[in-house]
Amino acid sequence: MISQLEKEITFRFLRARKNDGFLNIISIFSFVGIGLGVAVLIIVMSVMNGFRAELINKIVGFNSHITVKPYDKKINQDKFSNSQLDFISNQLILSNSGEAIIMKKNTSKGIILRGYKENDFSKLKIINNNSFIGNRNDLNNYNISIGKELSFTLNVNIGDKITIMSPVGVETIIGTLPKQQTFTIVSLFESGLVDFDNNIAFVNLETLEELFDFDIRDRNLEIYLKDPQNIEKQKKIVQKVFPDEFIYSWSDMNKSLFSALKVERNVMFIILSLIIIVAAFNIISGLTILVKNKTREIAILKSIGVLNKSIIKIFFLIGVIIGTSATIFGIFLGVTFSIYVEDIRQLLSTLFSISLFPEEIYFLSTMPSEINIFSIFIISMCSIVITIIVSIFPALKAAKLDPIKNLKYE
Repeated sequence: MISQLEKEITFRFLRARKNDGFLNIISIFSFVGIGLGVAVLIIVMSVMNGFRAELINKIVGFNSHITVKPYDKKINQDKFSNSQLDFISNQLILSNSGEAIIMKKNTSKGIILRGYKENDFSKLKIINNNSFIGNRNDLNNYNISIGKELSFTLNVNIGDKITIMSPVGVETIIGTLPKQQTFTIVSLFESGLVDFDNNIAFVNLETLEELFDFDIRDRNLEIYLKDPQNIEKQKKIVQKVFPDEFIYSWSDMNKSLFSALKVERNVMFIILSLIIIVAAFNIISGLTILVKNKTREIAILKSIGVLNKSIIKIFFLIGVIIGTSATIFGIFLGVTFSIYVEDIRQLLSTLFSISLFPEEIYFLSTMPSEINIFSIFIISMCSIVITIIVSIFPALKAAKLDPIKNLKYE
């Protein structure tokens, strides 16, 4: 426990005096350094968490959460009514896909065609957003829905016709030729990811199977979950329901990307933690100088019966108070900056006429930020623990002072 005397002496030593000028500068640098270190860590972690969350939302919004792919037998549709599957899923949709070449006048491009039944196509999340243009319920026969980026690449619009060339060959009198089919553009979608919008198109499932000579047994099952974030646990449930099929999730398809983001976030945490460590070492300097300046006071305290452990507590508390108050200041600064990071970005971009977050590079129109309470707690604890560690040495040094020797020369 900390006695009232220890508290009063601690706060008395914390008060600035005129002859403590250099000491005050070191204390201010310690406070500002730790505060800025904590703030920068919170801001960086919030932006990286926000970027990851936005990326997941866009990927999850475009792809199925879990895909069940048959090996050699058709997927048993009786299992679609399984109670466990019904508990975790919102939608179960049959689909198929294949690679083809899309052509319009002198422009050709490789794309991935995804096939859905007409009533299933209108259930997709990407189709039910405000950026979708066209008829959601007209994906039949030889109609096609393409991304807005692809429409810019091909210079086409709704109502235009395009030609799709399949890798499947057709026997003719002059030999084998690739199968071709003309499609009419009935809608334009926008996922928010340029790569998806420029390389994927939707057609009717039966039309796709005819174009690629697919068998009905090749159809995949796309499962859209109620909670796509908690993917691993739900993937195991699906694997139990479909033990003889190949199961993969959105996380499996983007494992390398999210692994890289995780490694980058951890490395940034370690590097930026060095700011706090460097600033914390200023506390050692400040407390050491404080001990030197307060030699007479320490000797007097010891001579009137104040124990060594009380001296240790006093100087230890001074370091902890500086570090803790700086951490609180850093949390306030970091959280405030994280909340208004997009407004600050726009202000800086306007003032200096520079692009701080190019949309064409990051595929996001705004700088994302997601404040994670657990991350803030970890950062705060790391900062306070570092402060506690660096406060121990000066406190022990203060307790070792010999009161007789120090008072002899006063």
